[in-house]
Amino acid sequence: MESLDLKMPKYMVYCVVVACLGSFSNGWVIGSANVPGEVTHACENGSAHVSSGAFPDCLPMNTSLWGFAVSAFCVGGLIGGLFGGSIQTKFGRKKTIIFNNLGWILGGLLQGVAVNPAMFIVGRILCGLSCGLGSLATPTYVGEISTIKARGTMGTCNQFAIVIGILLASVVGLPLASVPLWRINYALVAIPAIAQFFLMSGCVESPRYLVSINRIEEAKESLQRLRPNTNIDKEFFGMVEGQLGTAAARVITGMDSASINKDDAKSFDDQIEDGVVTGEEGVRESMNMIQIFKDPLIRRIALTVLALHVIQQLIGMNAVMYYSTTIFNMSFSAEMSKYMAIVTTVVNFASTVLSLILIDRMGRRPLLLIAEAGACLFSVLLIIGYVYNLGALLVVSVFGYVLSFAIGVGPIPWMLTSEVTPVYASSAVGAIATAMNWAMNFLIGQCFPIVFEGIKGYSFAIFAGVAALAFAFTYLKVPETKGRLLEDIVKGFEKSS
Repeated sequence: MESLDLKMPKYMVYCVVVACLGSFSNGWVIGSANVPGEVTHACENGSAHVSSGAFPDCLPMNTSLWGFAVSAFCVGGLIGGLFGGSIQTKFGRKKTIIFNNLGWILGGLLQGVAVNPAMFIVGRILCGLSCGLGSLATPTYVGEISTIKARGTMGTCNQFAIVIGILLASVVGLPLASVPLWRINYALVAIPAIAQFFLMSGCVESPRYLVSINRIEEAKESLQRLRPNTNIDKEFFGMVEGQLGTAAARVITGMDSASINKDDAKSFDDQIEDGVVTGEEGVRESMNMIQIFKDPLIRRIALTVLALHVIQQLIGMNAVMYYSTTIFNMSFSAEMSKYMAIVTTVVNFASTVLSLILIDRMGRRPLLLIAEAGACLFSVLLIIGYVYNLGALLVVSVFGYVLSFAIGVGPIPWMLTSEVTPVYASSAVGAIATAMNWAMNFLIGQCFPIVFEGIKGYSFAIFAGVAALAFAFTYLKVPETKGRLLEDIVKGFEKSS
């Protein structure tokens, strides 16, 4: 059986699940401040040590400072994403994922024992560093180890784990939304982080990364473990060809377009020494963030990826999620609004499950187009709901918007980042895209309350406009990647340029 026909081998799925524990931690950090937020910064006794002699009951902050404290993890995410490319290129995907957990462990514990707002904010930033680096390293690793037939489903697991983290943090936050239990809610992120720190050591390094650093034999062994009891020669040839060129791939693997002769295969270093492969045909140096904009092909890929990440944030999902309680307050009591916000997270979860099922059946482009059209429609309906104070329409619009986002705009940009970018440029492109994503996240978190206060429900007209432009961009510029080798997707950009 050819490895290209394989769908979900158990060991590969195990590695994907373990890698996505970091995405779960990411989601927990996002959701941990939703429910116990009020008691964290505005409890009855303030900074007095009533419930505990060691810690104040809460950390008094005004609304603006609390808003910054909650979104401070975005600052860490921006920094982590920006430097993540060089980190995962130097140390590899596996080690990066392992040691990235230190930020969640230290940051979570720091928030849990915070005695003043500064400690809490530093803890959020440390968690944000891991969120940013994990946002880059996890989708990269998952995309590089997944089979062609299951790459969409495996890639969606990243977003799925984030949504589960948000949902569980919100649900667990309900019984912990009191003094002094709110501290536990922030510290709990250390548990999945510690679990991943140890479990990830049982996973292999990405074979594509190993090829990129000229560890050819290790790459083949790694791929064989991920594709047990199958013939990996064709897949491995495509993997090597995409990074080293056709001539080098033929020499290294002993394979040409018609046949495979394993006995002729020699190590890459031996071929260099024999003069069969020149240095120019060999390993391509990893590009930095300046070089990717000088190369015409990679610049085109990078701009496509950047546009998708900007769209993901500017389309307004975080504005809807961050302020869903405020939105529901127009139709429900404050207590019921809190529960409706959790129901919104459940809808997000269910929609992501739907995306898992559909993405390798329908493809990336159709789901993305449906999601963007839906986001535009429900943003318009949100405006109508606000203007005419139609509570039922507001609820339906929020749920419809979340459904639209979660089936496409949420998971697909992260997936496409690793699918359309060659390995030698993936770290730099991914780093800029991740940093841009977190920067836009922070921008929305800081600016939306001001815009919302000024123009109320009409603020969603901005998101409707972004969604309409996103639909046009996806239709014209985004390729379908379903069922294609990563290396073939890059060749598609070359042909269309």
